[in-house]
Amino acid sequence: MSEGSGPHLSVTDSRSGETAELAITDGTIRATDLLGLKDPESGSGLRSYDPAFMNTAACRSAVTYLDGEAGVLQYRGYPIEQLAEHSTYLEVAYLLIHGELPTPDQLSNWTHEVTTHTFVHENLKSFIQGFRYDAHPMGMLLASVGALSTFYPDAIEIHDQEIRRSHVVRLISKMPTLAAFAYRHNRGMPYVYPDNDLSYPGNFLSMVYKIAELKYQPDPRLERALDVLFILHADHEQNCSTSAVRAVGSSQVDPYSAVAAGVAALYGPLHGGANEAVLRMLRRIGSKDRVADFIDGVKAGNERLMGFGHRVYKNYDPRAKIIKKACDDVFEVTGVSPLLEIAVELEKIALEDDYFISRKLYPNVDFYSGLIYESLGMPAEMFPVMFAIPRTSGWIAQWLEMVDDPEQKIARPRQIYTGQRDLNYAPIDAR
Repeated sequence: MSEGSGPHLSVTDSRSGETAELAITDGTIRATDLLGLKDPESGSGLRSYDPAFMNTAACRSAVTYLDGEAGVLQYRGYPIEQLAEHSTYLEVAYLLIHGELPTPDQLSNWTHEVTTHTFVHENLKSFIQGFRYDAHPMGMLLASVGALSTFYPDAIEIHDQEIRRSHVVRLISKMPTLAAFAYRHNRGMPYVYPDNDLSYPGNFLSMVYKIAELKYQPDPRLERALDVLFILHADHEQNCSTSAVRAVGSSQVDPYSAVAAGVAALYGPLHGGANEAVLRMLRRIGSKDRVADFIDGVKAGNERLMGFGHRVYKNYDPRAKIIKKACDDVFEVTGVSPLLEIAVELEKIALEDDYFISRKLYPNVDFYSGLIYESLGMPAEMFPVMFAIPRTSGWIAQWLEMVDDPEQKIARPRQIYTGQRDLNYAPIDAR
């Protein structure tokens, strides 16, 4: 049982009458301290049960701060609003991974490093070409990220800082290339190689949209809007995919395999596919004058409101406010999406309705991001891929932190066994 002079929680075990003092640190108690409370009959220590980790902190982290009640999101202490307005994605990636904003020279060197590693081995290109013509881009990304580990066998040396750094750079560099190749393959179009004269988002737009022009020049408004989207999606604390990266990474596997686990988690419709569900909802509503009827359907339990509410945020998602402005910039180039009018009306009514206010159902980042991706010409199956590109820097930052954390061991949750016990085997002819 923990001892010390700091704050404690007094617990009395009603089974045995024993009283224990559990140390409180950073607003938490250690689950292993519960082992000191023994079952009088079996002698087993007490365990905590928390399906889906609703109230369990699995790590200490200095990467991202999130206050869901206040609607606050900060990377390494910097408000997301300031970073989205003043920074670039590569600068934010540096911040997440290194823990501080770069100097001009550091940013120049970092940008150069990332830019010069954007190409992938031709054999990896052949690997992607082996998928069916209609393969899901996310499945191709998942497989190709995992396959990268076979091209860099020294990546398993995760405690060598120089080797580790080289693969951190490669992951951030090559993710847009793999994502663009998956898009072009799915569209039956020839792959476009990176253009290292362009910015990080500009290069991705080139690899996706270049057709016959000698030099693709992205519209600076689209380029900046995509950069802002990348910043907003760079990290988000201990979400499903980040937890997957940490859990798989805890086995001391190479970073490519750990990040592939994050891609796999992001593949799920409850994580990376949420913005696609918003578009399906808006299309089903069909027009602005049908929004009120849809809202009534939501209240009656006959409809589901997508893009509102969040597992953590109980206030307006700060990313949603920023992404709404990015919508204006994109639509200025591509033309206004017919679904935008429905989305704006839906948000307006919901934010004025006590039913949604009392339940703290505010727009989240997925509410508008799908509209932007669709306006950029992205099919719905590319939406989680667009999420995975920027989230790579957050995954890596969390992975690096986990590798260097002396408290971290291989992830091994406990269970509550609910099956039968002590059965006798019966021969097959006697069953």
